[in-house]
Amino acid sequence: MKVDTYLFGSVEVNPEKVITFPNGLVGFESSTRFTLVHENDAGESASFTLQSLDDPTLAFQIVDPTTLGYNYELALSDAENALLQTPVASDVAVMQVLFKKEEGGKAVISPNLRAPLVINTKARVGLQKVMETFRPNITLSNLSSSV
Repeated sequence: MKVDTYLFGSVEVNPEKVITFPNGLVGFESSTRFTLVHENDAGESASFTLQSLDDPTLAFQIVDPTTLGYNYELALSDAENALLQTPVASDVAVMQVLFKKEEGGKAVISPNLRAPLVINTKARVGLQKVMETFRPNITLSNLSSSV
């Protein structure tokens, strides 16, 4: 299927590559169908664009949290597990949505740590896990000296 997008123009989307978020994303509940778009010549991508198929002007930059030094240990409720069609751990991808904010007159890109995306890559269904309490497991690498 061909989809017109704001960022990428007209894009050919394989229907088998559609990711469904049955509940939408926070603030965008009416957009439930998405696809991942990235530049083919960029090599292995660290980030992707999650493009809405329901609203051509809606797209989110997402990134694997491990590339930023974050590891999530998420407990899914029975309802969330059912929505994701009870995936095995190897079929689950956790991604962070990036957002832009102004700090001191400068634009800063930050990850949304409290609401990662959880995607069953095999069934192509996902949800946004909004966490009331947040205790990140942060991995720091490249430390120059021992403490």
